[in-house]
Amino acid sequence: MRTRPKMVAGLAAAWLVFGGGFPNNEARAAAGGRAMAPSEAAFARLAALAGEWEGTQQGVAITVTYRLIADGTTLMEEMRPAASAPMITMFSVDGDRLLATHYCSAGNQPQMATGAIASTDSSSVEFSLLRVTGLKTPGDWHNTGLTVSLEDVNHLTQRWTYEDHGKTGTNVFHYARKR
Repeated sequence: MRTRPKMVAGLAAAWLVFGGGFPNNEARAAAGGRAMAPSEAAFARLAALAGEWEGTQQGVAITVTYRLIADGTTLMEEMRPAASAPMITMFSVDGDRLLATHYCSAGNQPQMATGAIASTDSSSVEFSLLRVTGLKTPGDWHNTGLTVSLEDVNHLTQRWTYEDHGKTGTNVFHYARKR
């Protein structure tokens, strides 16, 4: 399913105009030429993150940059903790769901997906682990899920869940759009 750059830009603008909520089908049709599937609308909401963001996690400064690539069909997130190598997460539409593949500094690649997106009422998008590649042993540290919550056009929270040798945990990151 292709999401064209003009359509994504139009939906992102509509998202901003409608105060951060999902635009209705009429607004989507005006912005993109047709009514959007809920998964496409959820992707457009993520695409509205394009730009630079700043935050901290456990006292470490983090810069996050979002860019639309592949003719507007993929959103690339580059997360760069201070004094560390960047990590990349790629978001895309897959039918009625969204996919996220995280290229982690731990050397593995968790591949996550949402469930079928039937509604555009939520301000959060939740991804669960499908599979992970690149593990040296099955118990190695790896992310198991991601929830992206958009408080408003300038504030974002990410909740990453992980597993490490049978123990689970959560890392929470709060970001503000860089001005």
